[in-house]
Amino acid sequence: MAYSYYKLYGFDVSVVRYFTVFGPAGRPDMSIFRFIKWIDEEVPIELFGDGSQSRDFTYIDDIAKGTIAATKEVGYEIINFGGGRNPVSLNTVISKLEELIGKKAKIEHKAFHIADIKETWADIKKAKQLLGWEPKTTLDQGLENSVKWYMDNRDWLKDVIV
Repeated sequence: MAYSYYKLYGFDVSVVRYFTVFGPAGRPDMSIFRFIKWIDEEVPIELFGDGSQSRDFTYIDDIAKGTIAATKEVGYEIINFGGGRNPVSLNTVISKLEELIGKKAKIEHKAFHIADIKETWADIKKAKQLLGWEPKTTLDQGLENSVKWYMDNRDWLKDVIV
C-alpha cells in the first residue's frame, strides 16, 4: 500500500525496520528488560534453546535518531536500523548483565521455540548511504545504561509484569 501511494500520488515513503531495540524504559516483554529484572529478583530466566541464538541489538537513542533521519525525502525506501555489528548471543548478553548487576542468573532452559529465529542481523548500508545514519551506542554502554535505569527505578518496577 505504501508503495502504491508513492507510485500513484508521489508520497515520499520510508519504511523503517527496527532490529531488537533496547534501552532505559524499554518494553517489559523484551529480553533485555526481562533478563535484568529476573537476574535482580533472582527469578529463573526462561531461556528457550541453548542461548546461542543471537540478535542485532540496537540502542533506543540510535533508533530515535534514525527515525528522525528517515523523515528525509528519499522516494520509496525500506531502511533497516540495527546495531551495525555482528549479532550477539543471548548467553553473552546474560553474562554481561550478570557482571553489571553483580548477581548470577538462574536459568531455566526450555525447548527451542519453533517460531524463534536463530539469528537476526540488519544490513544497515542503505541507512548509511541515504540518511548518513549509523548506530553510535555500543552494546556494553547500552546495557550499562539500561541496568542503571532499572536500578534507579526498581522500587516501582517490581510491580511490572514481564
